[in-house]
Amino acid sequence: MENKEVIKEANEPAELEETKEERKDQTILTSLEDYIKTASYLGTKVITPTMRKYVYRRRLDGLAILNTLLVDKKLKDAIDFIVQFKPDEWTLVCKREAGWRAAKMFSELTGVRLFTKKYPAGVITNTVLPNFFETKMMMVCDPWLDKNALRDAVKVKIPVVAICDTNNHTTNVDVVIIANNKSNKSLGLIFWLLSREYMKAHGIDKPLPSLEDFAGEELILEEPKKKKKEKKKEEELKSEEKKIEERMKALGKEEVEEGV
Repeated sequence: MENKEVIKEANEPAELEETKEERKDQTILTSLEDYIKTASYLGTKVITPTMRKYVYRRRLDGLAILNTLLVDKKLKDAIDFIVQFKPDEWTLVCKREAGWRAAKMFSELTGVRLFTKKYPAGVITNTVLPNFFETKMMMVCDPWLDKNALRDAVKVKIPVVAICDTNNHTTNVDVVIIANNKSNKSLGLIFWLLSREYMKAHGIDKPLPSLEDFAGEELILEEPKKKKKEKKKEEELKSEEKKIEERMKALGKEEVEEGV
């Protein structure tokens, strides 16, 4: 039986093999273009030991480039974990201002408890506090900025999901989302995808705003600087050629008129 399976696999058409290879190089949640437009793959100049394995290379200016396929895969894995919790069972914390818009939109759509600006330390550990509440899971947008929430989650032994950039440490983080966590566009994409999948999983029937609504600005697929310079130079040359051509025509016309 095992031999037959091996023979069948060995005789698979080349087209099928190519399809398998293509699938390995495809994003799952959204197009590669969305990750590029939102700069979700763009890290910092600092790379911690725990984030090194996710870095594809460095740019000439020193900024780290995350492996986009891993950005997509880790986000998919995180969403699969998050959707297991009902809206009233977990808490989202986002101290970074760049993520407030997207996080608030997600919270309004799903009903998940959200803390922005300041997280009141001890709110899930100190039962004496008037605003004490229990939660089964915590998600933070930056393990460093949201360290008070992370510390509390560790104390009460609940799982933590965290969006980690290349300069973050993943200690005490159970589920890592690798992405640029400094940009409103990048965080907009993350919460747009999370909203879409979470609402679908929990049967929340609400219209989903566009990715640009979550990001708070128009998203444009920018050309690399080199191409921009080349294009500008080409346009300038064409403009100069056109001027010369027009001047030559004018001179030719003058000569004809003088001959007449």
